Amino acid sequence: MSHQVDVGASVADQARLAKQASRRWALFTQEEKDDALRAIARRLKQDETEILAANREDIMAAEAEGRPESYLDRLRLTPKRIDELVESVEALADLPDPIGEVTERWTQPNGLVIQSVRVPLGVIGMVYEARPNVTVDAAGIALKTGNAIVLRGSRSAKRSNLALANSMQDALQSLQMPHEAIQYLLADQHESVDALCTLNEFIDVIIPRGGAELIQRVVRKSTVPVLETGVGNCHLFVDESALYEMAEAIVLNAKTSRPSVCNAAETLLIHSKWPREQTLSLLQRLVEAGVELRACELTRSNCPELADALKPATEEDWHTEYLELIMSVRTVDSLETALSHIEQYGSAHSEAIITETEANARRFLAAVDAAAVYHNASTRFTDGGQFGFGAEIGISTQKIHARGPMGLRALTSTKYQILGTGQIR
Repeated sequence: MSHQVDVGASVADQARLAKQASRRWALFTQEEKDDALRAIARRLKQDETEILAANREDIMAAEAEGRPESYLDRLRLTPKRIDELVESVEALADLPDPIGEVTERWTQPNGLVIQSVRVPLGVIGMVYEARPNVTVDAAGIALKTGNAIVLRGSRSAKRSNLALANSMQDALQSLQMPHEAIQYLLADQHESVDALCTLNEFIDVIIPRGGAELIQRVVRKSTVPVLETGVGNCHLFVDESALYEMAEAIVLNAKTSRPSVCNAAETLLIHSKWPREQTLSLLQRLVEAGVELRACELTRSNCPELADALKPATEEDWHTEYLELIMSVRTVDSLETALSHIEQYGSAHSEAIITETEANARRFLAAVDAAAVYHNASTRFTDGGQFGFGAEIGISTQKIHARGPMGLRALTSTKYQILGTGQIR
């Protein structure tokens, strides 16, 4: 019991510091916040050697635990990925500041001027798994929008995350700005997540980012409002009119460009009237790219040449977010069957149709209930940077406040400012 109390007290102490810092951070001008972000970008590059050394220790520990390559890929930092983090922070600094934006303004008959203005949320609690890049992306977006943030990453990435957080804090200190606005939880026990999720006094919103188990744990335990991100069981539907070259490029990109991320495609649906030789060729290309295919019985019977490569798909496969080079394949007899499959098994993240039939594209875009729905493009574009938001803090599959990639505006609330000339009621 005393152990849990100590964990809770440690988390509360860091959350309290973040709350205090958030009050000052909310008053900074856009220029001051952007100067801070650019200082963070410079410091991350300056500290690259130390950050990569910390990450190598995390990688070696994960390898010793027998973690799969997909997990290691999410955990790994490289000079290129550090450069991408630096670029994302610099891009944030170049974006317009949503804080202070007037979203509505009107005048009442009594002369009162009422306006709705964007303001920071306050303190964000961020719970995430083995992606050190989230440490920087989340902190950058929080600071840009005048928020403080308390970060709790996975134990397997603790060295990397602490190195990144320390680097960002040092940058803020160099400008004599409240570095306590970035807190990385030192307590890494499971109880620390529960403690963070119940600190209503200090935390204004919790954002979980990771697998279904983590997200549901936070949703169940939290007394703080949750901005829920979702898993990515994403589908590609190759309609009967799809052009082969386009379909091949999109499918290979969506599955193989980075299979360990949530916007990678996990299930391929192919119209039964798409030419058999094209289906065979596409599946062969996936196999050549190292993808393990788990197919329905109709697909397997239609492609006897790939009998050894097409494993039988189970009911569980249709539900699975693999996050590795595995893909489920089903042959469907119509657009409506594809829509029904996505409705049953999809995670409301990202879904795509490849078709030259405009009516089918319109039907798919309207009928699919997901945060991002594509026509003739890869699901890999569901990303804050690709949407022009700068870095993202996560991809929401909810329908309240924010949906899809959550950029700057997703981390704001509004308040009403009422301008009078002496009115009384």
